Amino acid sequence: MSKQQQTPPATAGRGPQDGLVIVDKPSGFTSHDVVAKMRGIAKTRRVGHAGTLDPMATGVLVLGVERATKLLGHLALTEKEYLGTIRLGQNSVTDDAEGEITSSADASRVSRDAIDAAIVKLTGEIMQVPSKVSAIKINGVRSYKRARDGEDFEIPARPVTVSSFTVYDVRDAVAEDGTAVMDLVVSVVCSSGTYIRALARDLGADLGVGGHLTALRRTRVGPYGLDAARTLEAHQESLAVMPVAQAAAAAFARWDVDEKRARLLLNGVRIEMPDAYGAGESVAVFDAEGRFVALVENLKGKAKSLAVFG
Repeated sequence: MSKQQQTPPATAGRGPQDGLVIVDKPSGFTSHDVVAKMRGIAKTRRVGHAGTLDPMATGVLVLGVERATKLLGHLALTEKEYLGTIRLGQNSVTDDAEGEITSSADASRVSRDAIDAAIVKLTGEIMQVPSKVSAIKINGVRSYKRARDGEDFEIPARPVTVSSFTVYDVRDAVAEDGTAVMDLVVSVVCSSGTYIRALARDLGADLGVGGHLTALRRTRVGPYGLDAARTLEAHQESLAVMPVAQAAAAAFARWDVDEKRARLLLNGVRIEMPDAYGAGESVAVFDAEGRFVALVENLKGKAKSLAVFG
C-alpha cells in the first residue's frame, strides 16, 4: 500500500488548525490565488504552499496552515510526479500553451525511435535551463519580469533529477496554423525544481522541430497524491486538514525518542542520532507519547532542529 493511501487527510471543522491541506488546483489559478482562497476558507492568514504550479497546470498543491507552514520548505524538496502532453512541431515564448507560438515545423516524420532516444538524454541527473518566463530570480529580479520588460538575459543551467520520463501515447494532429504536429502523452517523475515545460522545449529542440507543453497535471508531491487532494469547492464545504504529526510521519523518516531526549531537542540541544539516518536526512521526531516534537536534520551524527513543534 502506498504512503498516500495510508495517510488520507483528516476531515475537520472550520477555523485555524495546524496541518496540511491537499488541494486539486484548477486550471487558470496561480498558486498564490489558491493560497488566498484557503486563507478565507481556513480563517487564517498563516497559509503557504510547498512548490508552485503554473496557472495552466492542475493537480496536487500542498498547502500548510498555521504551524504546518514550518514544514513547507522541507516538503518542497521532495519528488514530484506529473502527467502531461507535449506538442512537437511548435515552440512558444513561454514553452507552454499560454504563450505565443514563435515557430512551427512539420513533425509528422519524427520517428518513435528518435523520440525515445531524445528522452533518454533528458532522463537521470541532467542540467536544465529553466524557462525564461518563470519565477527564477536573476540578480534579485524574477525571470518572468525581465522577459516581460524585453530584457536580453540568460538563466544558468541547474542540476535536476528526472527519475522517469515515459511516453504513453503518440498522436498525430494538425495545429491551428495548419502545421502537422505530434502530441505526446507523457508521465514524469522528477526532483523539485524541474520544469516540465523546459523538458518539452528541450525534447523538441533535440528532435529539430521544436516543442512545448500543452497540458499538465501534477499527480503527486512526495507521499501526497491525487487520492488525498480535494477541490477548493470541496474544502469550502468541509475543510480537510491533515494533522501536522500525520503529515510529518508520511513525508519523513521517523525517530521515536524517550522523554529526556525529546526535552533536550525542544531546548535546542543537539543530541546524537542513530546510524540508521543518513547525513543531511530530515527526520520527524516523536516522543514516548507519540507526539510530534520536531523536524531535525542529521548533521555530522547529531540532530540539528529544523522546526520545533513541542
